[in-house]
Amino acid sequence: MDGSAAGEWRFTAPLWRWRGGSWHFVTVPQDVSDEVDATVGDATGGFGSVRVEVTVGASTWRTSLFPSTEEAAYVLPIKRAVRVAERLAEGGAADLSIRLVTG
Repeated sequence: MDGSAAGEWRFTAPLWRWRGGSWHFVTVPQDVSDEVDATVGDATGGFGSVRVEVTVGASTWRTSLFPSTEEAAYVLPIKRAVRVAERLAEGGAADLSIRLVTG
């Protein structure tokens, strides 16, 4: 993990599939999840979501982090177009950067 600037983080995490379905996620490391919580406080969206801009390789998009009680951290959905473009496979590591989106 690398907290390079306020509201921005870089980390590497494995890609996993939600309960055998088509949704794929990475789990945001616990230390980063804690820092996101501390930064956003109560300013979350529906279901405790946090708006972010994500970069993986040459792909950048906006999405939300979602709190997961199962993972005890935030989880981040990785859409199919990004998985294909960046050649990400289930179980493989993804190098990501996330930036909080405000406003």
